Amino acid sequence: MNASKQRPEEFDIVIIGAGVSGIGAARYIVEAFPGKRVVVLEGRDNIGGTWDLFKYPGIRSDSDLHTFGYEFKPWKDRAAIAEGPQILNYLCETVEENNLGGRIRLGHSVQRAEWSSADARWTIDVHTADGDKTITANWIFAGTGYYRYDEGYTPHFEGREDFAGDIIHPQQWPEGYDYAGKKVVVIGSGATAVTLVPSMLTGARAAAHVTMLQRTPTYVMPWPKVDSLALLFNRLFGERRGYAITRFNNIWIDRGVVKSLRTFPRLGRALIRRINKKLLPEGYDVDTHFNPPYDPWDQRLCLSPDGDFFAALRDGGASIVTDRISRFTESGIRLESGDHLDADVIITATGLNVRLVGGIDLAVDGVPVNVADSVVYRGTLLSGIPNLAIAIGYTTSSWTLKVGILCRYFCNLVKHMDAFGYDRVVVEADPGMETRPVMDLSAGYAQRARESTPKQGTGMWQMSMSYPQDAKLLRGPLLDDALQFGSSTDDSARSTAGEALHA
Repeated sequence: MNASKQRPEEFDIVIIGAGVSGIGAARYIVEAFPGKRVVVLEGRDNIGGTWDLFKYPGIRSDSDLHTFGYEFKPWKDRAAIAEGPQILNYLCETVEENNLGGRIRLGHSVQRAEWSSADARWTIDVHTADGDKTITANWIFAGTGYYRYDEGYTPHFEGREDFAGDIIHPQQWPEGYDYAGKKVVVIGSGATAVTLVPSMLTGARAAAHVTMLQRTPTYVMPWPKVDSLALLFNRLFGERRGYAITRFNNIWIDRGVVKSLRTFPRLGRALIRRINKKLLPEGYDVDTHFNPPYDPWDQRLCLSPDGDFFAALRDGGASIVTDRISRFTESGIRLESGDHLDADVIITATGLNVRLVGGIDLAVDGVPVNVADSVVYRGTLLSGIPNLAIAIGYTTSSWTLKVGILCRYFCNLVKHMDAFGYDRVVVEADPGMETRPVMDLSAGYAQRARESTPKQGTGMWQMSMSYPQDAKLLRGPLLDDALQFGSSTDDSARSTAGEALHA
């Protein structure tokens, strides 16, 4: 039967994405509304999002799992900075323990969603291997992450086609790729590059040498892979209570570090430089390779678990070159300085392509919607778009902390609407409000996305990066004048009364 002739499946809430945001949202929403029809649509064939997609060596978290993990599920592994397979296993356990498996539909890629004010419902077009289908819902919660899953960002490199070796973007890492004994150049200086360099030098199949080629240095700090204080808290207070105490402790430590570095950037820069110098070989050119032109936390600071990145530099298996690329050659990369880097493999750890709401085409009452024209309210609702919530996590601390706060606000909002008989809500921003990008970072991926992502403003329209500040706001008033509620039942009654009056 043609998809257009099939009766659409009806749900109360559709969650898009079965990664860390979508799975967390499903648990919060199902617990708050056991009687509602809730489904999770995942375009890929597996759950896990980032932690199932990325396969490059050493893929790991860049935050501790006591804050990156969910508040409702203790992180049990000894390692606080965890590798991808450990995190994926944690997400699978979350699905199983909360009976979410039956609500997740894999291979369901959402293509388009249109809101009807008359029906107070979204009509959602979904592509599957078995054909296209239509689903309707009163609410959409987009736990789609912030980047494109089908492609990473790779700038144009002159002479790319001349290179005789392999060129790999970490987002498309080949299964079982063998780099044993090869000379590797990793282009980039972000978290992915800092992870790849030491990881490719470990094990029996290690690379011969790994060079990190960076245009701009990054702040890199060693961090204990195992949180000894967390282990102590678990022994003293038990697994669940110990996890809660560790989580609380780490939230405030993290917040204190970020705030201190941003308040006293010159002192922070000097402190980081001192730590770096201590961990690097004698006479190492710290001021060339570890001296970013921006202040700490203008971009995300990279963690090195147990200082593994610095150890790779000390051992001589890795090196850093700070220069610009002139062109690729048959045997490597020619630099603007005139030097040449020999390579068998080039890894373009050059970043992500930012895309919010999964790139889904949106329309409201037949009019196409561009999310870049909207302003984010309380970090989750978009101005001018009814009954749509998005999950954007923190960029200066653990992503999941923000998602938990957004989900609790979302559930409280829906409960209020149910109690008063509303079936739709929309927020409208003051057109004169000063706005700026929602991802207000100097990082390349954020700068490239300035014209394609929503904006943030002031007050409740500000995208706070402080968990304590957000937690305080959550305990404040649920409602304000920006929220406009409505009911399609009331609209129908008014329409019928109007028709009778003019008859």
